[in-house]
Amino acid sequence: MTINTPYGAVSQSNFDAAATIKLLVCDVDGVFSDGRIYMGNDGEELKAFHTHDGFGIKALLNIGVEVAIITGRQSNIVQQRMQALGITRIYQGQQDKLVAYQQMLEQLSLASENVAYIGDDVVDTPVMRACGLGVAVQDAHPLCKQSANFITQTRGGFGAVRELCDLILQAKGELDNAQGMSV
Repeated sequence: MTINTPYGAVSQSNFDAAATIKLLVCDVDGVFSDGRIYMGNDGEELKAFHTHDGFGIKALLNIGVEVAIITGRQSNIVQQRMQALGITRIYQGQQDKLVAYQQMLEQLSLASENVAYIGDDVVDTPVMRACGLGVAVQDAHPLCKQSANFITQTRGGFGAVRELCDLILQAKGELDNAQGMSV
């Protein structure tokens, strides 16, 4: 059985898993951004973020779903963007994302089945396998997609995070009432 969403059909099991989510954990490069890093002549790093994703994050936070970031890179621009979205759990420079994930579960006293994780590459697969709803963006590495319960219709950096936020909101009966901000 499938459930219709604004992005297409979703399996009943993924929809049911989305309804239980209390924490959304996201990778950054290739998920919030398209994975490209722009470097200026003076070493300045630039990334593009989509406002649709920002709205989705704000909408989840407004209904009490916690949002966190676990990323392998360290970047001031990521810190600034996530703080602007209201995300306070920001784990940068994480070579083993599973360690940060497990620490977070312990701190929040959450069960794995109440967590969704969205990623795009093989370094994300251990956390994707450990959580209740492992999600790969549409243009993720093929091995990452093999570990996912759900693959977005949208590419990383172009609203994939929003697609997952909307799924969680719809599964919780909150999509029609979504209150966010395009930031």
